[in-house]
Amino acid sequence: MSYATEHIAGILKTARESKGLSQRELSAKSGVPQGHISKIENGAVDLRVSSLVALARVLDLELTFVPRKLVSAVKSIVRSSDQSAPQDPAYSLEEDDRG
Repeated sequence: MSYATEHIAGILKTARESKGLSQRELSAKSGVPQGHISKIENGAVDLRVSSLVALARVLDLELTFVPRKLVSAVKSIVRSSDQSAPQDPAYSLEEDDRG
């Protein structure tokens, strides 16, 4: 299995596990047979685009084609957006101690 396929399979498995879905539950929601999901995750089968799209939709993943020369910029933007979420709200509708 190529690194790219292995990487995609890992992302799918991690997303499935983070959503608390079993392969059987993912199969029921996506229409991709459970045995095929197992083979994808274990690198035993080539991943079809139709299967990838079906699994990504259920797992709330977005498939995007990016020009190769822009990949590092896109990765940087994604990393910074994950870290820039405010820890505390900028304002609150609750009354403060001043009443």
